[in-house]
Amino acid sequence: MASVLSQYLVTDDTTILLGLIAATVFLLNNLYKPQPLVHPILLGRQSDVARVRHPGESAVYRNYGTGLMGRFPLRPAKDVHILADMLKPDSDAPRTLWSTKISNPQLQDRVAAFGTGLLRLAGPQAGESNVLLLLNDSLEFIIADLALASHSIPSFTLASSNLLAAVIESHPPSAIITHASVLPQILELIYDAGEGNRNHTIIVVGEPSPQAMASVASRVKVLTWASVEREGIRVEKIISPLPKPNEVFTVAFFASKSGHIEGAQLTHENMTAGVAAVRAMLPLSHAFSQLDTIVSAHSMSTAYGRVVAYTALFEGMSFATLESSKLFHSDEYTPQINVADALSSKVYPIPPPTIAFMKPGHLHTLVDAISKEARKSFFIHPFAWRHKMAGLAEGFLTKESLWDRLVFDAARARVAGDRSSALRAVIVSDGPLAADSLTPARVALSIPVINCYSHPLVAGPVLASLALDLQDLSAEGTTTAHTGPPSVNVEAKLTEVDDQRIENGEDPVGSLMVRGPSVGKLTSMEASYVSIPSGEDEGWIETGLRARVQTNGTFQLLAQ
Repeated sequence: MASVLSQYLVTDDTTILLGLIAATVFLLNNLYKPQPLVHPILLGRQSDVARVRHPGESAVYRNYGTGLMGRFPLRPAKDVHILADMLKPDSDAPRTLWSTKISNPQLQDRVAAFGTGLLRLAGPQAGESNVLLLLNDSLEFIIADLALASHSIPSFTLASSNLLAAVIESHPPSAIITHASVLPQILELIYDAGEGNRNHTIIVVGEPSPQAMASVASRVKVLTWASVEREGIRVEKIISPLPKPNEVFTVAFFASKSGHIEGAQLTHENMTAGVAAVRAMLPLSHAFSQLDTIVSAHSMSTAYGRVVAYTALFEGMSFATLESSKLFHSDEYTPQINVADALSSKVYPIPPPTIAFMKPGHLHTLVDAISKEARKSFFIHPFAWRHKMAGLAEGFLTKESLWDRLVFDAARARVAGDRSSALRAVIVSDGPLAADSLTPARVALSIPVINCYSHPLVAGPVLASLALDLQDLSAEGTTTAHTGPPSVNVEAKLTEVDDQRIENGEDPVGSLMVRGPSVGKLTSMEASYVSIPSGEDEGWIETGLRARVQTNGTFQLLAQ
């Protein structure tokens, strides 16, 4: 018996060598297998769900990080209550805003000077006057916005330039702040609306042309931005009582899907809550800091675009917006600047962008260009793609891999310049993102791509996917990518759901409704500052979209 066993145990050098190779391969595969960036258990429950629901409705969903019993974050820091508090008094390090390098104390001085000059030369009254901001995203927009808010003078903004005529006719402003190149169009609208007999004050950024000034009627006063700011510097600063956090400081007009013009009343608290929600989109290990630079494709005339800009102000980051975010142009053609130009800083003298707030179209264009360049490496690209996909399947993503150095780094540099290597996160909103575009974007950019849903009435994200959630959750037959759970200070629910299907364990499908401290109030065109009666809605607003809630608490917007 022993002799028989010994025959089976006889080995030669080849057997030993093959055994060592097999053991080595096994160990290397386990030791060098990428570890997921976040534990899978945390991705399996991204929303907390209420235990009860009303007939015809889903349960109420909250972000898992907030919890059903948790308090909504209302501000990014305990001492931030109003818009002016976004400028930290203890931070004096300069940052670049568009093309101007400026520190918080310098910005506060300019805000105080412009506010004083405006009160002296234009004479708006707190609680009685309003000012229409017809400014493209710029430092002047921020200065005017902060100055008006600090003196409790509500401002009007437009999400689109084609709303201008209707807003001027229905809500004649006490003053208008605009660019010199847009002055002729403003004057023409005022005269066509029969407003030429009323007193109007227009503050223009830049020098108006002699032809435009020659057409100014006697009851229209045109002031230059520079003269208003000089007046505020020359005299003692006017200090008004501090506004209250629940005070409406702006009405952002937008066009609904039905074509009606509506306005979002936004308070100081809405904005501070919105900034808190934007900051929560990045995990603590990748949080915003003064070392970051933000580029944004969202106009500051919208609630979401404004919150993105004020997040940059609060954190002391450099900031710029894309040319495509501009709403107001002169009659001459203005070329559009794409995201690649912004990342390579061909136009904006800002530090290398690290975080980009894009629209789906921008992301598609950028990713397609990078992928096209990467495929030029005929022999290496298939191996690089396969290994990057294997990492995503394990929940792992990095731009420091061998395949990035061999293929994707060069492709990104050829498309967006060497400075694009600093980009560390992309946040996409303002439209549906195709479900089949997320994976190519993560491979091409090799950084977290956050898909979120924004709404004109909400200052900040409504829904936002987790930065480190690399799952492909596209349900069969769906064309849009999931938008994650509700934001940290938003509650969401679905109405018009099929009760029987929910009882059978199917995912709820219905009309999306939200509420929370970042959600503004809707105002009608007939009466400013008067909210449309909500009845028994308990603060819920309709988004006008249908959505599905998946098992792990992520929402997926459905095509209309």
